[in-house]
Amino acid sequence: MSIIRVKRFAQVTLPPELRKPFNLEEGDYLEAVAVEDGILLKPVAVVERKHAWKDLFDVVDRVAERTPKPKRSARRDEEDIARIIKDERLPK
Repeated sequence: MSIIRVKRFAQVTLPPELRKPFNLEEGDYLEAVAVEDGILLKPVAVVERKHAWKDLFDVVDRVAERTPKPKRSARRDEEDIARIIKDERLPK
């Protein structure tokens, strides 16, 4: 068990034995929840909205590039071929 002192402006410092198992570093966020016996601190991932939207659009672009192109029907191909042949047979 670690004892932590509340400092000026209600700041606390988590000792290494509590930080290391959760890979907590300076700038990371914790969620504070009041529970029956005290306060529970849980690590949370926070992403800036601007970066989240950029990442989302990057993923969407990559997915769109990988989707197969719609196949044309055999009838459409035949109609195009017939039109090309007709155009070539017309007097110029």
